[in-house]
Amino acid sequence: MEKLSTEIHDIDLIGQDNLSLKRWIGVYGTCLLALLIPAIVLAVHSKISLIRLIRSPANSAASAGTMLKLLIFAIYMSISSTFIPLPTGVMVSAVALRDFAPAATLIGTVVIVASIGAAATTMANLNDFHIFTWMIRHKRIAKVHSTKLYSRALEWFSRRPFTLLMIFNILPVPIDVVRMLSASHRYPLKRFIVANFIGRWIRYAIIAAITFQMGKHGWIVALALLAVAIIISVIKIGGRFLHSSSTVRNEQL
Repeated sequence: MEKLSTEIHDIDLIGQDNLSLKRWIGVYGTCLLALLIPAIVLAVHSKISLIRLIRSPANSAASAGTMLKLLIFAIYMSISSTFIPLPTGVMVSAVALRDFAPAATLIGTVVIVASIGAAATTMANLNDFHIFTWMIRHKRIAKVHSTKLYSRALEWFSRRPFTLLMIFNILPVPIDVVRMLSASHRYPLKRFIVANFIGRWIRYAIIAAITFQMGKHGWIVALALLAVAIIISVIKIGGRFLHSSSTVRNEQL
């Protein structure tokens, strides 16, 4: 790929983002242990096989008691990330089934499931953010910053970073490019957390609400609706990206 005539300023800032992967691993590990220990104790007390929990977490969560169910849910969602791509829709649906839901009402179930799921997924996304940041500190990987494609993508992201992060968390996108861009752009961590939480809360609330009303296949309907939203969004976002790219080319001529 062609290189820009000047280096992207981000390369000069590598290592100056005040983020520590080791420190985050310590925080994440502590949170995970705080969830794992009571989950294991409750599983043993409820005579639920740990092997079954690992092999079929969704089914185990659906049939478990309320506290154990929510702990399994939080652990599962906090692990699912770009590097461990576990399906989250099935798990949200399993916890939100009317017969096994953590609350008797639709609103109660939606609030509990969406809130815990969004918080846990945000923690998983912070893993991605710190790992991506650590990766781009290496000069070989950071060289991608000097390409035209990266420059255009970063310019596109920098226009509405919070909105894009939120939208990409609502939509079931297989590869979240925006999350990668937010790390390389050094987007403020607090705003990253808020955008992720709001986006995931909306997404999981939709899945939980439809599942509560329609049963175990409700998550498929929810994801189908979100998939339609993806197509519409990709067309609009792609059009804007191509427009901005053509504008950049015209300015360089």
